[in-house]
This record gives sequence, structure tokens and C-alpha cells, in this order.
Amino acid sequence: MNIKNFLDTSSKLPPHIAVLMRGPTGIGKSALVHHLAKNHFKKPFIDVRGSTMSEGDVGGYPDIDGMKEHGVMTFCLPSWYIKACKEPVILFLDELNRSLPGVTQSFFQIVLDRCLSNDINGEPIKLHPETRVFSAINSGSEYDVQEMDPALLRRFWVCDLENTKEDWIKWALSNKIDNLMIEFINKNPGHLRVDPSKVEPGTVIPTNASWSRLDECLKYSKTNLIDLIGKKNSNLYNLSAGLIGKEASIEFVDFIRNYKINLTAEDILMSYDKVKDQIKELSNDRINTIISHLAENAKENEWTPKQAENVSEFAKTISEEMLIHLWGLIADCKNIKTITKFHRYIGSHIVDVVNESKTLFKN
Repeated sequence: MNIKNFLDTSSKLPPHIAVLMRGPTGIGKSALVHHLAKNHFKKPFIDVRGSTMSEGDVGGYPDIDGMKEHGVMTFCLPSWYIKACKEPVILFLDELNRSLPGVTQSFFQIVLDRCLSNDINGEPIKLHPETRVFSAINSGSEYDVQEMDPALLRRFWVCDLENTKEDWIKWALSNKIDNLMIEFINKNPGHLRVDPSKVEPGTVIPTNASWSRLDECLKYSKTNLIDLIGKKNSNLYNLSAGLIGKEASIEFVDFIRNYKINLTAEDILMSYDKVKDQIKELSNDRINTIISHLAENAKENEWTPKQAENVSEFAKTISEEMLIHLWGLIADCKNIKTITKFHRYIGSHIVDVVNESKTLFKN
């Protein structure tokens, strides 16, 4: 399942249905759940990593003082679990199949029964009714993991996540990842993620998450990739190699050094008449990049009538498939004022294109 379908479907499940995400490390499982917590459910996000815990870290430790006072053995449960009981949160249980058996069993009790331990009256300590539980396991032969019992699997809504370039680019645009990095992945999708089972153990390889960390490091060091165009920069290679590996770094650094600056989304928005002749010379990759950047601009800014007209004129010069794609992205940005202005100039043209396509299909 791709990322869009996962986000759409998992957000519609009732709170008591736990979600199990399966996919390779670095694909962004934690980031996806955090995105849902922040943007859809609007609830606190609690990330619990089972592989770092002992049995008592989840099931609790004996409350000796309470036993002396009440004569009943109870357990002091972890703060993250108590928070998930007192208020609705998004609880993410990560690395479910890389945890110790005792930790795994406690996690399963949370998933299956939505409770842990008991209070002094013998009543189970239950999750808040609106708390949602998401779990994740790493899949693939390169991982040292426990197999999950089919009887347990049926208690989850199970999703096998796919690693696609399109999903990563959409995420990268919305998270302001450097445009040149996005364009590199768009042209070199094989470097987005390398299967760990295909390389020697211990080899540093690129993943969805490692590209994000590289962008974070570049921003922290105030390194703008566009300033490195045409320059030989060993610092960029050294930084990249430690995060995405040597092979990807060599090609990435070479891509930046030899990059030729071309048209941008801002050129289309601000001065279409001056650059319209250059559009015919653009590759489909460059046009798709401009389309993605226009959509991101539309999400964050209210276009002027002239900007909306400029984008509509640009849209009329590209292929019908790209035109429909552009309109879909603009419509999804939920910026009503910008959508309305853009539709004013392009709406009738889109209708003509769609109707013509239907006629050709019938014939």
C-alpha cells in the first residue's frame, strides 16, 4: 500500500482497532504516524520503542509502598501508558518484533485488551476509549526478528507499506526538503533506498529517513545546495557519505556540481511572458518538478490574479496528463482563494480536455 492510501484508510478506522505497519527500516513509519497524530487526529503522539525496553519498563515494577499501605500487590506503570489512559493520544509501539518476549507480551495485551495490570480493586487499567494504537515491525530477511502468530495478526488492521519515489517527493515538498535533493531523487530513484540484504553487513546505505537527516544537517550548517553548483566540495561528500553511503554520495555530489540552473516555479508565477519560450526545451522531469513546486506554493500562498493567469498559461503548454496532474495538486492544496483564481483562468480548458479525452476513449 502506498503512503496516500495508508493515510486515507488508517484515519478512518475506529479508535479501538489497532494498526500494524510492516515495512523496511527507514521507510518513515514513525513519521507517518506522527503526521496522522498532528494533522488528522490532532492528539499527542507517544513513541515507544520496544527493542530498548525490559519487561518491567512496560508491565511495570512492584509498588512496594502501596502494598504496605493496602496489603495488595500492584505495579507502577510507565508514565507514557498512564498518559494514554488519562487522555486520548496516538500511541506508537515501534519494533514490535524486535522486542524481548516479556515486552512483546505486554504490547500485545495493550493491543488486544487495551489494558495493563490492575488497580488495588483488581480492575484492569484501561486505555482511554479514544486512544489509538499504532504498531510497527521491520520486515525483510536482513532483520533478526520474531515471527508473529497469525492469531495475533488478525487482531490488527495490517498494512504492508511500499517504498515509492512519488510518496517521498510529496512528503519532501511538504516538509521543505531542499529542492535540489528532491530533483536528484526524482532522477535517481534507485538512490532513495537500498535494500540492506543486497549489500555487505554494516554498509551505510540511503533510506527515506537518511535523506531527511542529510537535509537536516545541511540546514543546521547553513549549507545551501544551490551555492555549491559548479564547485568541488569535499565537505558535502564527507557529510553525505556518513548518512547515505559512499555510492549515493558520489553521484549526489556530482549531480550538484554539474547542475544547470533552469526555470523555477517562481519564474512561472512572476514572469511567465519572459520564460515561456524556454518551457518547450524542458524535460518532463523538470516540468514535473515545477508542477510540484507550484502546488506547494499554492498551499502556502494566496496567488494574485496575474499569478493565477501565468500558471494557467503555463498549464496550457504542457501535456494533458501533466495538466490534469497539476489541477489535482492545486485542488488538493485546500487554499480556496488560490484555487478559485486558478479555476477562473483554467477551468473551461480543463473541461474541454476531459471531454475530448472521453470522446477519444469512446471512439
